[in-house]
Amino acid sequence: MMYICRRVEFCASHRLHSPVLSGTENEVLYGRCNNPNGHGHNYVLEVIVAGEVAPDTGMVMDLKKLKDLLEEQIVDRVDHKNLNVDVDFLKGVIPTTENLVASFWKLVDGKLSPGCRLHEMRLWESDNNMAFYRGEGGKVKVHSEK
Repeated sequence: MMYICRRVEFCASHRLHSPVLSGTENEVLYGRCNNPNGHGHNYVLEVIVAGEVAPDTGMVMDLKKLKDLLEEQIVDRVDHKNLNVDVDFLKGVIPTTENLVASFWKLVDGKLSPGCRLHEMRLWESDNNMAFYRGEGGKVKVHSEK
């Protein structure tokens, strides 16, 4: 099995706020990330694809096709957006790094070239904070607004 990786970047804002917690509980839990006007990040998404090297191309998957897929399914939909307000597939989702990477997985899973599969996604929120996901049943909890 061979693994290839493509990185894409996007900028987005969000507010960490749970509708099931009180205002005080949200402030204590999320701190500055609960700012009512939100805050932003320069995200880096790494997508690792597994597959066999095709003898006719020498590739697991054409990295340009992977880039185009990630741009279409993720970057074009979240770049320079407010993740709480502007992104349809995140409605009712607390946009933590964990929830974002699991949501992104769902957008790409099953759309790769034949013989390829998603192995891992890593979403870097900052140089120090990252979540990674391997599709092991992580369910994104959707909350309705109060």
